[in-house]
Formats: sequence, C-alpha cells, structure tokens
Amino acid sequence: MMKVVLLLILVACLVLFAASFGGRFGLFRQLALETLGPVQSLFTGTTDSVAKIWDDYISLWEIRDENKQLRAMLDQYSNKLNEYTEAYFTYLALTKKLNFKEKEPFPSITAKVVGKDPSYWFQTIIVDRGENDGVIKGMVARNEDGVVGQVIQVSPNYAKILLANAPSSAIDAMIQKNRERGILKGAGKDGFVLNYVLKKADVMEGDQIVTAGIGGVFPPGVPLGTVSSVRKKQRGMFQEIEVQPAVDFQRLETVFINLTEKLVWEAEMTSDDGDNP
Repeated sequence: MMKVVLLLILVACLVLFAASFGGRFGLFRQLALETLGPVQSLFTGTTDSVAKIWDDYISLWEIRDENKQLRAMLDQYSNKLNEYTEAYFTYLALTKKLNFKEKEPFPSITAKVVGKDPSYWFQTIIVDRGENDGVIKGMVARNEDGVVGQVIQVSPNYAKILLANAPSSAIDAMIQKNRERGILKGAGKDGFVLNYVLKKADVMEGDQIVTAGIGGVFPPGVPLGTVSSVRKKQRGMFQEIEVQPAVDFQRLETVFINLTEKLVWEAEMTSDDGDNP
C-alpha cells in the first residue's frame, strides 16, 4: 500500500513538473491537479492525524506527571491533617485533665499507664509512679471521669493498681438521686453489678451511681457509672442492677493518684512521734 502511494506521488510530481512549462501543457496541468489534489489531501489528513496522536500522547504524559504530583501533595496534606487531628484531640484530653486537677480539692500526682495485666480476676494496670513519688499501698486512682481503682502493690518507681471493674473489686456505692446504698462489684468487660439494693428502692436505667464514702477509702460522690439494666426477680429481696462504668478502662493512658492517704498516714506518724518522750 505504501509503495502505491509513493508511486502516485511520484507520477503527480512528474505531471506537475511537465505542466509547469507553459499554457500549451494546460491539459497536463489539469491532470496533475486532479491527481495531486486527493494525494495531498490524504497526505495532509494523515499528517494531521499523526500530529494529533502525538499531541495527545504528550498531553497524556503531562497528565500522568500532574497526577503523580497531585497524589504526592494529597498524601502530604493527609499526613498533616492526621497530625493536626491528633494534636487537637490531645489538646482536648489534656485540657479536660487540667480542669479536673484544678477543680478537685485532693492533692494528687499524675501517673502514666505503662502496662496492663489482662487476667480476669485481678485486672490491673502498672503506672510509672512508686514509693519515690510518695505512692503507698491503698491509695485511690482516679481520672476525670471517675474511679479507676486502688493501689495494691508498690515498688520504688512503679505501682500496680487494681481496676474498679475487676471481679475481685468491691466498692461501697449509692444511687445518687435517692442515696440508696449497695455494693458495686466488678464484672470485667461487662462493667459493674450493684448488689444488695432492696426491691422497694426506686432504681431506673440512667440513674447515676457514685461512691458512698463508707470506710474512708473512696471519698463520697465520686462517679462510678450509670445504671444500664434493672431486673426484679420473683424470689429474693434484692434487685439485679447492671452498671455501665463511667471510666473507659480499655483506653486508660494517665491516672491521678490521690495522696490524701499518704498525708493522713504522715500526720498519724508525726502525732505518734510527738507523743514519744
């Protein structure tokens, strides 16, 4: 096919060349024009098509490069957005903790959670504060949401805290609206169960449960959770009450250890030393 096209172009060129010698070759001039016109048209169309394809090819590569640049910019902005989002939520959390620390009257130290014990019966966390920081066994750990637990073991630089929702934990509690009392038992991942509340007591879903303050371990009125279920069986004296914890025990990062127990203990020791001759 290509040879035929080249042959036609060559013939047309020869005819046009012969016709260029004057008017007496008018017939040849017309023949040349009639022959060369379609060939030139075909050649011009082919050239335009090739040029268009080449331009499209170049444009395609430019679009690909532009897409790569846009994707890189998008990844960069996405990373920045994640950083700003994390910084924002960190700011909110720290602000909440600061407001809690400023509002609460008890002296406390902040401890960071560095480990967890997932065992069912004794669910504990380990924090980076210990005897060197004034922490002793029996101190209460809280956060801005409520009771976290109680210190059960201390070393010079670390302390182990029994979580309030551990099955081995029991806290004197009361229904905030009517002061009805009971014992709040830990139920692990299921939260709490409030025991020994009489059937006649007015308890409803959504009622707030707080510490009763009996025994001197936990001060009264500290949030423990919200009633999530109430059942009254035909037999027995008490209601079955499930409580959703106020604290999210799965997301603990920092806690506040109440130093009041330490201060009371130091005051008693000072008093004993003053009585000795």
